[in-house]
Amino acid sequence: MPGVGVRTAAVLLVTVGDGTSFPTAAHLASYAGLAPTTKSSGTSIHSEHAPRGGNRQLKRAMFLSAFACMKADPTSRAYYDKQRARGKTHTQALLRLARQRISVLFAMLRDGTFYESRTPADVELAA
Repeated sequence: MPGVGVRTAAVLLVTVGDGTSFPTAAHLASYAGLAPTTKSSGTSIHSEHAPRGGNRQLKRAMFLSAFACMKADPTSRAYYDKQRARGKTHTQALLRLARQRISVLFAMLRDGTFYESRTPADVELAA
């Protein structure tokens, strides 16, 4: 996977393992602290915001790999640019890219496959 070097791979291996302890990619994203949480008080539900919890090592590893892959992977760069065009800040766009890469990592672990690079035209980008 572009942006994942030796150190990042070691962190992923130690924190995620083979991925069998996570039933879905959303569970893995929540564990990493990359899934949005709902701010609520009593019966009032206000909005979603970035969580402050989660596994800090995994979140940092995914954030840094998202930052590093922007030059090497045109699909990731296209996703980042689309988020910036929607008005997201640099950090928000990187966190969204890291969340998307968590889903790709989960699928790779679940299926036992290697990363396959695709062109940005072939990819339906998530909102």
